[in-house]
Amino acid sequence: MEKESKNSRGSAAQFFVAGELCRRNLVAVVTMGNTPNTDILCSNIEGTKFVHIQVKTYVPGNDTVTVGMKAEKNFGKNFIWVLAGIPKSNTDKDFEYFIIPSDDLAPNVKKAHKMWLSDPGKNGRIRKDSNMRNLHLPPGESYSGWKIDEYKNRWDIIESLLN
Repeated sequence: MEKESKNSRGSAAQFFVAGELCRRNLVAVVTMGNTPNTDILCSNIEGTKFVHIQVKTYVPGNDTVTVGMKAEKNFGKNFIWVLAGIPKSNTDKDFEYFIIPSDDLAPNVKKAHKMWLSDPGKNGRIRKDSNMRNLHLPPGESYSGWKIDEYKNRWDIIESLLN
């Protein structure tokens, strides 16, 4: 089998998330990169309520998932992050999903990154800022102590916004 590409994993994650939303009787359209900050546009069947979904992919068993600086921005209550743990095809690991509202993610990512920057690194070195942020996956916790366990498989967060 050929080496797995990061791009194909990300695309697969978007389709798995969209499939799960459709299975829950919602309408989910994968934007294929044509909409800024939105990987999936999801609505109720009537098309009267919408949520924007940003998908970030990781391999189950990893300690962290990487997000960009935009994770620090609160895009409002109808913007949801889905961290999608998509197992490699040659394993029997389960799929994992963490459904996190932007309202919750943004302040926690910002706080943890600020704390990480202000704390001396290895041998007391000053840490260098970057455009990337790490979210710690269970059982881990962020630099600020925030844990995302409570968001595992919380599809009801999306469903409640569209009812």
